[in-house]
Amino acid sequence: MAKTIAILGSTGSVGQNTLRVISENPEKFRVTALAAGTNADLMIEQWHEFRPSHISMATKEAADRVTSALPDTVNVVWGKEGLEEIARDPESEMVVSAVVGSLGLRATLAAIDAGKTIALANKETLVAGGELVMQRARERQVAILPVDSEHSAIFQCLNGEDRSSVSRIVLTASGGAFRHYNRQQLKDVTPEQALKHPNWAMGKKVTVDSATLMNKGLEVIEAHWLFDIDYRQIDVVIHYESIVHSMVEFKDKAVMAQLGTPDMRVPIQYALSYPDRLPLASEVLDLTKVGTLHFIEPDLERFPCLAMAYEAGKTGGTMPTVLNAANEVGVERFLNGSIPFLGIEQVIERVMDAHNPVPVRDLETVEEAEQWARKLAREMPVK
Repeated sequence: MAKTIAILGSTGSVGQNTLRVISENPEKFRVTALAAGTNADLMIEQWHEFRPSHISMATKEAADRVTSALPDTVNVVWGKEGLEEIARDPESEMVVSAVVGSLGLRATLAAIDAGKTIALANKETLVAGGELVMQRARERQVAILPVDSEHSAIFQCLNGEDRSSVSRIVLTASGGAFRHYNRQQLKDVTPEQALKHPNWAMGKKVTVDSATLMNKGLEVIEAHWLFDIDYRQIDVVIHYESIVHSMVEFKDKAVMAQLGTPDMRVPIQYALSYPDRLPLASEVLDLTKVGTLHFIEPDLERFPCLAMAYEAGKTGGTMPTVLNAANEVGVERFLNGSIPFLGIEQVIERVMDAHNPVPVRDLETVEEAEQWARKLAREMPVK
């Protein structure tokens, strides 16, 4: 019987790749519900191909447009409440959490409370509320399967291994669009330049995060929660080719790595089919053609966002929430042209400096810290 799946963020990069995997395995997977932002036209196309019973859009206008184009039998909702409704969809066994930003936190918690298996592509969920999410998942005995290529790689390397034998994990990073730029060059980069990732096809926010190395910083915090590992045991290396997706070093100094061509369908399909593996029509990795693999240490002076993420994670409490919210606003301001590229890190640093972190006791604590950080980040002057 086909596994039933709901997708939060179906019109985004991960969402569309998830639907590609499902379309390539119609006997294995069936879509029951979809949620998206404001791209009504693409949602209508997705409904015609996959025929989900339930749809949610970010705004009433987008929902009305979808409603007018589809049969009355389709339940169309909207807003944050609609997103949570899709997360709790009674027909689905698994929820793919692929919305962008901290918007995914409350919906992911709703899916966990409903007993759904979570395929997690929304790293901000664990950055903003990792303690809440992992505690709730343990209480409900819900599995959280990573979809990010790096965390999927770590997950695969740890299969069948004693977690106490792990010495460290190593997350690889492409280095983003500006990996060879100096600080002077970084002052003048444009949004158009930042959105040209050398290896991966991703959404705008993730691509800019990759260019600042904040994406890797967020992944460090995500790895801390997913694998219950100390920050001192999480390293990052720049790996230009994006062939080695991440590595695990064990106490005996053996290192296990997961390799493959850059194709998001691989970790997505593994999460959907776990513990099984399914065939995938993807490019075969030929190391003789790749020839040389490069690995270098990240330069934290050129790209301080990674250092700030480590600092936020080690500080704990609401500091990662504030880091994430300030980064989201900083990226928005850069993309709309109101601040320069290096202004992103200025916004984050100043908001973090102004924050007095408190323990994360509940969702309201997280949301209050996030709202405070967003307000300050929008108002923060940039040189």
